[in-house]
Amino acid sequence: MVAKTPEGISLENLCKRASVYIDPDCDLYLELQYIQSSKLAKCSCFNVQLLTSKGKKPNLKTFQDVHALIQQGKKRDTKIVLRENSWPTNSPIRSQLWPALCAQHHVGKTMLDGFYWDMVNQVFGTTELPEKPIMLPPFVDSTHCLPYHLTRKGRAVADRVVSVLGYACPDITYSPTLYPITSILLHFMSEEECYHCMASLVAPKEKVFITQTKLLYEVTWKTVMQIAKKHAKSAVNYLSTICNGQKPESLFMDWCWWILGGLPFPHLVRVMDCFFHEGIKVFYRVSLAILILFHKHASVSSSDWDADAIKNDIDNALPKFCKHIPVSPTKLLRTAFSIRALSSTYISRVFLKTEMLLKSKSVLSGTKQMVRSRSSDNLPTSQSQINVQMMSHTLTIRELFTLWSWLPVRITMYQPVLLYTTEEHGCSLTTFYVRVEQHEPTLLMIKTCNNEVFGAYCSSRWYERNLKDDRGQRQAYFGTGETFLFSLYPERAKYPWVGIEGDTGLGHASELFMAADSKMITIGGGEGQAIWMDENIRFGKTDRCQTFNNPPLCASGDFEIRVLEVYGFVGA
Repeated sequence: MVAKTPEGISLENLCKRASVYIDPDCDLYLELQYIQSSKLAKCSCFNVQLLTSKGKKPNLKTFQDVHALIQQGKKRDTKIVLRENSWPTNSPIRSQLWPALCAQHHVGKTMLDGFYWDMVNQVFGTTELPEKPIMLPPFVDSTHCLPYHLTRKGRAVADRVVSVLGYACPDITYSPTLYPITSILLHFMSEEECYHCMASLVAPKEKVFITQTKLLYEVTWKTVMQIAKKHAKSAVNYLSTICNGQKPESLFMDWCWWILGGLPFPHLVRVMDCFFHEGIKVFYRVSLAILILFHKHASVSSSDWDADAIKNDIDNALPKFCKHIPVSPTKLLRTAFSIRALSSTYISRVFLKTEMLLKSKSVLSGTKQMVRSRSSDNLPTSQSQINVQMMSHTLTIRELFTLWSWLPVRITMYQPVLLYTTEEHGCSLTTFYVRVEQHEPTLLMIKTCNNEVFGAYCSSRWYERNLKDDRGQRQAYFGTGETFLFSLYPERAKYPWVGIEGDTGLGHASELFMAADSKMITIGGGEGQAIWMDENIRFGKTDRCQTFNNPPLCASGDFEIRVLEVYGFVGA
């Protein structure tokens, strides 16, 4: 006889699934009553536990029940089932249910088996998890990389999924909720399935699941604030009275973190059951429910949430309330979905009106009024990322993101253009000058025959090698302190000018930025040259220099050039 879960899934088949990465010491399930089933199931992730039968068993729908509704296109019936069926937090139904719900929203061709791992190979060069931390795309907000009790390996997997998604979807410029949702998915499915789910959630244009720009992120919290003033009016008025005369806008800026960062995991999982079908409007409703419940409990005198208890810490009142929310997941959802006259049409109308208002303010002021995110200041635009990735045989997507974060902010606004590459234009310093010398700034990237990747951001035109000083002599060195060196492989490091901090005691050797003639080019000087290349752009050497205080940029010091690429920036 084959042992099965309450949803009818064979435990044997369940354990054949790729493991998820949940910390076995986490307390996610302490408040729920389970029996051990480790003798039946030996998953490498966590012990499969089943709900004990005390009294009448809940009549929960199986995956087959829900899947039949999805296949028949009965969206409303599916919505009702998802809202009303409180599957246990660790129910194995979600390993099938969530991928099926997300797949509904997929746009374009169906992903072939192995597509994700091909992408992983393309981005990282291997399917093995790296030992070093993965550099996340700049659209990620590092302060909100919530792991939800994932193990170290689980967090590395989440990092990789998000990085590959950033590579595949270059139009994403700011999306702080993307990482937490990835982490949640990994509790119930394999890495590959998680990627497919996330790709489906960022693809739809008509239904919003995950905001992907700074503008839309701001639109969402302003939308929540507007609908709260109508549908949770008493709660908003209460917050206004205890904000000491300050407007409560700052509270609403963190609205999505009430849910993703505040709610206990069992509550969050039930919210996500509905979210993966209905979209961001579920978050809107749940945030209003949180406000309503908060006001209800704050109205009770001597409660932990009354005005006297929270007036000195109003910014943390709602997050704390969510962490200790005094209602069950079922009660939370019932409160959210019982708010009347909160239709999708109404929400969309408020959303569009808010978006148009923000865009019009931006146009009228001649600049973006929103505070720029730290994580998007030096972000390669979608087009610039595509341009460099298509042109370069030197950079991986990780190296591109790293390099872009080092560029001066104003330069990241321009589109890069490949000016010169030895693969196409030959190995000649003369050709290099013809194609490059009038451009300012330029980005030089060298890949050696040992696969080291390093280079320099050169702030001045190479044509300045021909300019003469006051005595009529050609100047040996030129350039400015904006010039810097970098290494991308095997180590990632930036080496700025030693005088960047304003030290006035530096000598002449600290200002030897760029030099060139018909026989060589060099970057950095003083006791050595950071980068030197010969006239055939074949051989070079690298030493420590006083201008940048850098170590040699490759292990041997001497190198043979496999590829040299030089980029300019259109409009700079």
